Parts: sequence; C-alpha cells; structure tokens
Amino acid sequence: MMIYQAASQRYERMVYRSLGTSGVKLSAIGLGLWNNFGSVDANDRQAAIIHQAFDLGITYFDLANNYGPEPGSAETNFGRILARDLHAYRDELFIASKAGYVMWPGPYGNWGSRKSLIASADQSLRRTGLDYFDVFYTHRPDPQTDPEETALALDQLVRSGKTLYVGLSNYNGEQTRQMAQIFRELRTPYIINQPRYNLLNRQIETDLLPELANQHQAAVSFSSLCQGLLTDKYLHGVPADSRANKATIPFLHPVQVDQTLQTIQALNQVAQRRHQSLAQMALAWNLRQPTMASVLIGASRPEQVVANVQALDHLDFTPAELTEIDTILDRQAPIDWSAK
Repeated sequence: MMIYQAASQRYERMVYRSLGTSGVKLSAIGLGLWNNFGSVDANDRQAAIIHQAFDLGITYFDLANNYGPEPGSAETNFGRILARDLHAYRDELFIASKAGYVMWPGPYGNWGSRKSLIASADQSLRRTGLDYFDVFYTHRPDPQTDPEETALALDQLVRSGKTLYVGLSNYNGEQTRQMAQIFRELRTPYIINQPRYNLLNRQIETDLLPELANQHQAAVSFSSLCQGLLTDKYLHGVPADSRANKATIPFLHPVQVDQTLQTIQALNQVAQRRHQSLAQMALAWNLRQPTMASVLIGASRPEQVVANVQALDHLDFTPAELTEIDTILDRQAPIDWSAK
C-alpha cells in the first residue's frame, strides 16, 4: 500500500475566510461527510475523496454523530483514514462534529440536554480517535430543554478540552440571538453557525444572516447544492432512481418537479454564460454573502471535489447576473421546507 503524502501546493489555490472576529479561517469549500462515508460505502473511495479534498486545500471536514449509515460509521471511517493517512497533518485540519438528532435508543440519545450532548461528544471522540474536535455543534434547537442548559453543556466541552470552539446548526435568527447572549456571558468561544442555504432555499436571508451580521459572526452552509438538484443531474429530466420519487424531499415532490426543472435549467443558462457549471455557480452564489465563510459539498468520487473547488475561479457576480437569478427564482412557486 502506498503511503499518502499531501500535495505540496495544496494551499496555493484555496481561498480561506475568517470566522467573524475569531482568529480562525476556514477553507471556502468544506467537505461534508453526511453521505458516502458510511459502512455501506467503499473504504478506498472514501479515502480517495478525503485525500483529494486535502490536496486541494480543503481543511474543513464536517461530521455528525449520526452520519452513516449506519449511524456513527462516518466518524469511524474518517477516524480510520485520519489515523492511517492524515495523522501527521492533524494540526492543518479543522474537524467538526455535532449532536442533536437521534443516535441511540432511549431518552438520552437525542436532542440537546447536557446528558445527551456530553455523552455524544465522548462517543464521537472515541469513534474518530481524536483527542478533541476543532468545533462541536448542537445540531438543532431542543424545544424541551432550556437553551442555557444546552449552552452550558457546550461550554463544559470546551473547558474539559473536548472541543476548541462551539457552533449552532439549524437555529433561526431569534434562537441564535438568545444562544449568542448566553455564550457571551459564559465567555464560551462560539464562532460559527451552520444553516441550510442554497439558491432554492433562501429563508435565512431575512432572519439568520442579518442576526449574524449584527453579531459579527460567520456561517457555513449545508445542502449548498440542494442535495444534488443544483448540479447537472436533473438538467435533462428526472432520473428513474432520483430523489424526485421520494415525497419527503419537498423541492422534488411530484407536483413541483416540472417547475423546478424549468428553474434549474434557466439557472444553468446563467451559469453557462459565466463559463461555470450550475454547481459551481451555486457554490459561488452562496459565497457572495459576506457572512458565509464556507460552503459544504458532498462527493461520491474525487472528480466531484475537483470540479466544485473550481467554483473559486469565478466568485464575482455582476449586478445584472444577480438580478437575473432573482427573477428566475421569483418565478418558482413557494416550497414547503417544513416537509424536509
């Protein structure tokens, strides 16, 4: 087996953006391990994707306790690759994990109590083999737990050396404001917010992003390519095995497929004039936001990572391009994102 050695020029092309007023900078493209890194996925391919990402200067790797399938297997697989191939580069990586969705049976394997968050962080550290995470998120707000308890649990993880920083994911503007106030009082190093954001889901523009701007905080977006919809996969129709057949994916629900396809085809025409793929334009569009430090991509093969990083070659938009994109999106019927 060949020993992995990172590309010597890995930092020359990547863009790095500051996380608010903190001293941390993230690669403008981050690799999400939500899909394709579980127990059902080929280990060699997982390693090839991670190697390719780091070789291109991606330093932000995003995990969660329940990523798989099976839940937890993405952390285990990443930890194995890290120990075998990337151990010497640990201090060059910014590794995140999260807790807050269902992970194990019973009342403590879910949501945001101190019991759940601390137990989950301990399990995640064991699975990855890490001494600490660079950032640990609460994955979603818990309506039945006092926000102060969740904040205190994250603060304890920092003070016990299990994470350097903390973050929020899936929090709206008001929830973020409330948590940020508690973190300030505790002097907890809260530095990042991770919302769902893409061309077809702009809800955070009127709520969360203004709040983050007021706080001088930064975001990293997930579902940046709308789970594959903002790629070339759907430009010529809906593949038989696509997510359009799953009613739980609202933007591909059968009643909206035709209109959604027209929308992405129109967006693709804008991308072509920019000499970009639709995916590259979608990533660049997310990064146009001043508060957006990084965008997460998923990948099932290394070539996708290479193509997505090329979005950084053309991040600027003209006012006319932004107006045209807004006009295209305004024609799209409202989507019920609560059905996600």
